[in-house]
Amino acid sequence: MSNDNLVKNKTNPKCVPTGIPGFDELCGGGLPRNRTYLVSGTSGAGKTIFGLQYIYNGITKYEENGIFIAMEERPEQIRENVKQFRWDLKGLEEEGKLAIVDACSTKIGLPLYEKYIDDRPFDMRSMVDQIMAIQDNIDAKRAVVDGTTSIGFHFQDPSKIRIELLKLSTTLEIIGLTSLMTCEIIDDVMASRFGVEAFVTEGTILMSYKRRDAVRVRSTEILKMRGTNHSQRIHPYEITTKGIVVHPNEEVYSA
Repeated sequence: MSNDNLVKNKTNPKCVPTGIPGFDELCGGGLPRNRTYLVSGTSGAGKTIFGLQYIYNGITKYEENGIFIAMEERPEQIRENVKQFRWDLKGLEEEGKLAIVDACSTKIGLPLYEKYIDDRPFDMRSMVDQIMAIQDNIDAKRAVVDGTTSIGFHFQDPSKIRIELLKLSTTLEIIGLTSLMTCEIIDDVMASRFGVEAFVTEGTILMSYKRRDAVRVRSTEILKMRGTNHSQRIHPYEITTKGIVVHPNEEVYSA
């Protein structure tokens, strides 16, 4: 990869730019470094795409390697799905810049073929140990845990869910990873599925996919992001052939 393609974040070294067009303008240039953020949204909102775009841009634009923990999709599906954006995840894996952890196959009893697997599902200590080993191996700076909703369904008890997710988010911060955890919600009345996820992270990004008249509209809102003067408004975004594009100078109004 040519250094000419890399973008240096000279304005605020304490921020981690997502590289998602339009999004970083909503939070002062990016995400405060070494913290964990919740990305919650309804079905079809693009949570997984947001997380993958954050990781992909980190590698290809900012020289920050990444870890993607796939809890609800098999890695081979993920690699195939992002080909529409021309993101070559397999190539980045072979270069040692990206690690995709298969935390899905074991849970549903499928054969394991990936280099990195979570063979003890819902064992937070095991997951953390593996993340730390991978970070040391590829010098990762970013991480995404895609599908924390499955953790919630496993533990059921909100107090237990909160403790386990707090262990995960705090560890990611301590070892120097700027991370996203995705969460599925039924509607955007609540920012999380089990009512506790937003309390164990430093920020909450809400993604919505609502029907307005005869069409569906995607919109995003930063509900919380400690340490930033973030936008208080709801902004539209699109999923294009190059990934997510946020429109920071436009607003979404209720009918």
